[in-house]
Amino acid sequence: MNFWGSGYRYHSKAKKIIKLQEKYQAMGDEELRQQTELFRERLKKGEPLRSLLVEAYAVVCEADFRVLHMRPFPVQILGAVAMEYNNIVEMKTGEGKTLTATMPMYLHGLTGAGNFLITANGYLANRDAEQMGQVYHWLGLTVASGVAQPGHESEKRDRERIYSADIVYTTNSALGFDYLFDNLAANPQEQYIQHFNFALLDEVDAILLDNAQTPLIIAGIPRVQSNYYNSADRMVSMLEEKVDYKRSDDRKSVWFLPKGIIRMQKFFGVDDLLGEEWHELYRHLILALNAHFLYKRDRDYVVDHDEVILVDRDNGRELIGMKMESGQHQAIEAKEHVKITQEMRTMASVTYQNLFRMFNQLAGMTGTAATDAGEFMEVYRLAVYRVPTNKPMIRKDLPDELYISQTAKLLASLKTVHRAYKDKRPILDVDQYFLSRGRG
Repeated sequence: MNFWGSGYRYHSKAKKIIKLQEKYQAMGDEELRQQTELFRERLKKGEPLRSLLVEAYAVVCEADFRVLHMRPFPVQILGAVAMEYNNIVEMKTGEGKTLTATMPMYLHGLTGAGNFLITANGYLANRDAEQMGQVYHWLGLTVASGVAQPGHESEKRDRERIYSADIVYTTNSALGFDYLFDNLAANPQEQYIQHFNFALLDEVDAILLDNAQTPLIIAGIPRVQSNYYNSADRMVSMLEEKVDYKRSDDRKSVWFLPKGIIRMQKFFGVDDLLGEEWHELYRHLILALNAHFLYKRDRDYVVDHDEVILVDRDNGRELIGMKMESGQHQAIEAKEHVKITQEMRTMASVTYQNLFRMFNQLAGMTGTAATDAGEFMEVYRLAVYRVPTNKPMIRKDLPDELYISQTAKLLASLKTVHRAYKDKRPILDVDQYFLSRGRG
């Protein structure tokens, strides 16, 4: 394969790194480890970080081999170089993004605390902090996982130790909530995130695009409890679809129809349900409508011991202690006929988009980025760089399939699952299958 073909802006640096590895291969372990201290001395004297890129990448490539017995391929080095220059790197599944990340993470780890590898999956954050962390530790850097270990979620994390590490592997939600807790701290000694220096985001499209506007919220200070929840729930349960309310084709939104408004006005004996006087009642009716038709039991939440517990739809885990805001959680409790808990006021909130804009430098990696290149550039000023596979592709990537309605998409997915079942072939779940073929 002609790896050094035209169009690769960073191939010259990658070539230099590959050539320089010979120098470090000849060093003993102790001398190779000493390079970290030498790099840090040069940074203290004012040398720019990027001037160390070629040498630092060559060092960590050799360390990868000695510690993990894996030497990065030329394409992985190329991807690592591109990451340093504000790019989102598209690398096909199986091309080794985890090992590739050790290069930019080591380079930025030389500067001290404030460098993060962020993923949406807590298991991967813990796994990679442990496995790749061996390389950083061997080279003299500190590394930590910002995610609680499975089975120990209830234990208090040592946030001071985590965020003083040179490199932190964590999830977007763990970092986001820790940031909010820092902002609620009573004094600077209780604020642990020291710097927002560098963030490398794994599966960057899921974090920066799919979840970009998702607000992270910390609630507290009870509101005066409303007595409308149960009556609004009874009213909504009597309504008729397509007469009193309507749902969108994708089942992601629902709204009242004019006949429904009139019916509810008669039920409650009010003249203008949409007027200012009955604003609070109408708000509760909307919450009840959403509770019945947007939030599904055993998908979005479970009911356990007369308590509504939210569920993370990405991994199925129960989100103990978390509640929806603005009364939506209480509306679901009314729907499920369990005790209605106290509605809380929002104390702190931030979206992922605003959170990641605070970093001095961003980079990303994913298997699917090119289709969203325009949005990445417009919102985050990040370009997309496509890295070739290490060996010629033998897998056949099918073109994107677009559907005009949710129904058509689901019917097509059922046919695909049926064909796979007949052929005795495994298949990803339906949502992941269609994500792999492009949004839509």
